[in-house]
Amino acid sequence: MATTKEIKNRIKSVKDTQKITNAMYLISSTKMTKAKRELDNTRPYFEMLKSQIVTMIQMSESAGNDFFAEEGPAEGSGEGMVPSGETKKTVAYLVITADKGLAGAYNQNVIKEAMKLIKRTPSYKLFVVGEYGRRYFEGRGMNIDQSFLYTAQNPTLDRAREIAQIITGLYSRKEISKAYIVYTDFRNGLMGGDVDSMVLLPFKRENFVLDREEREEAKELKTTYTEYMPNVTAVLNNIVPSYVAGYIYSALVDSFCSEQSARMSAMDAANQNAEELLASLNLEYNHVRQGAITQEITEVSAGSRGQKKSKKKREEREEGLN
Repeated sequence: MATTKEIKNRIKSVKDTQKITNAMYLISSTKMTKAKRELDNTRPYFEMLKSQIVTMIQMSESAGNDFFAEEGPAEGSGEGMVPSGETKKTVAYLVITADKGLAGAYNQNVIKEAMKLIKRTPSYKLFVVGEYGRRYFEGRGMNIDQSFLYTAQNPTLDRAREIAQIITGLYSRKEISKAYIVYTDFRNGLMGGDVDSMVLLPFKRENFVLDREEREEAKELKTTYTEYMPNVTAVLNNIVPSYVAGYIYSALVDSFCSEQSARMSAMDAANQNAEELLASLNLEYNHVRQGAITQEITEVSAGSRGQKKSKKKREEREEGLN
């Protein structure tokens, strides 16, 4: 059985660890709030950009053919699943993980989804955000075309533009036939979000369908004098990378928020486990301490009784001698 000193040292160790997990919980909460605020500040710009793309498509049916393609139904669940019977054309995968662990199953879920898609693709190019994902793929001998360092912990629009330029460039040069993005959608923030795999390129025209009110606005725009230089298609081809950058930035922030949410859940669970462990250790400490006190009292009592008996025997011997 452990001594009271050993139990006290363990209690101190658990409390020190609990201070760290509490600090990590608060830091993750602050980071998540800041990232969501920055995303909300930039979202209106990309919504307006999407409406402009829709307007240009309405003005010229042939506009954007370089980046739009008709997609057939995909096999399996999820919009981004690789279609059955995919040809040997090269497919790009942008996989967004974290730079570190301590976030529950956040990283493992993303990598599991990415590996499921990659295994169904004969030829691929792999782009990784996050140190965790880079180490995982390199550890399995998989070739990474490019790793974007520090992007997972610092999702900015500039970093998103850098990634978008590379992927749209590959697509424009016909070096890849499709581009997928595998990330964690924050949604309502429950349990750190859900892993999602989406088609980044080519676009689906059904995602740019106008509702009734928007169609009326587009008709009004057609009646006004709008000139695109040198033409609608050229302008649209220049806008598309910015739109892709906006989508990637949204995915980066969603993943970052999901990571912080998952870490908050993990740290909260660690705090609860620490409380339970401390309660158990305090109970054990009290039992051991009480046992030690009882043993000391017993030893003192036994010693006192022994001294009384020895004194009595000594007195009896002295009386016998007299």
